[in-house]
Amino acid sequence: MSAGAELKQIKHKRRFSLSLSSKRSVVGLLFVLPFLIGFFAFIAYGIVTTVRMSLSDVIVAGATSGVELVWNNFDNFTRAFTIHPTFAETLGTSLLNMLIDVPLIIFFSLFMALFINQKFRGRTIVRAIFFMPVILGAPAIANALVSARSMMVGGVSPASPEIMTAITSSANVDVNYYLNMLGDLAIPPAFIGYIIGAVGRINTIITASGVQIVIFLAALQSIPPSVYEAAKIEGATPYETFWLITFPMVSPLILTNVVYTIIDSFANSPVVVLSYNTIFSEYNYGLGSVFSLVSSLAVCVVLIIVGIVMSRRIFYHT
Repeated sequence: MSAGAELKQIKHKRRFSLSLSSKRSVVGLLFVLPFLIGFFAFIAYGIVTTVRMSLSDVIVAGATSGVELVWNNFDNFTRAFTIHPTFAETLGTSLLNMLIDVPLIIFFSLFMALFINQKFRGRTIVRAIFFMPVILGAPAIANALVSARSMMVGGVSPASPEIMTAITSSANVDVNYYLNMLGDLAIPPAFIGYIIGAVGRINTIITASGVQIVIFLAALQSIPPSVYEAAKIEGATPYETFWLITFPMVSPLILTNVVYTIIDSFANSPVVVLSYNTIFSEYNYGLGSVFSLVSSLAVCVVLIIVGIVMSRRIFYHT
């Protein structure tokens, strides 16, 4: 092959070759491609229909004729925020619960991931126990457990007198003593109230932390051991190692877990239940669509704010 032909072939290859950043972009696009296909094939039509119903009076014509949408000039939105007795309060309660639960779940998940990442006997069993609520929370498993509980005869049921007596006898704790002690330490009352709320939500926090613990555990195991060895040789304390190595290295997954936790907490929130009951129990499709649409937009706004704020403090290592 002549030099001119080789040069022409090299130029032809360069014309169709991709840079490293372009190749990474293509890989990222292929990664999200299944979601995009599923979104436009199954979800986009439902979103458009929800928007149309929220702006219309929905008239059920019959089993064979379907529904008829009559434009009502935003009357459903006016009724949702000015006439409906509980929607605004329920939406605010759902947002407040989310703001309380998300930091607690993230902190607990990271703490437990650090704990079960250590080497000790029975580590696999402990990991399975913390992930068990995710499996048991599935609708099919939950319904099977309810059916099994209702068919049980004899034994000690979850609400048996023995357990209730034990709970009553062990619950004689002077809560005011601990509240006064925290107040004497000059802890702000708002923070004390937050601690009390966290204690009251401990069951919800543990139940909702299974997936986040697994994600944090994967992030911790991806940190090269040589980094910790170098820090130990340099004389870094465990406190410095956590804040200067562990926390920055897992920070990208903190954003992932925050986004997942916000969506997961809102999926079972009171406003979603209100929207479901309005549509399928009261058959008010227009008003229920407004509830669903407004709550979804509220979640999107929260996610955008959280993403902008947290993305500035995330350390991406290569």
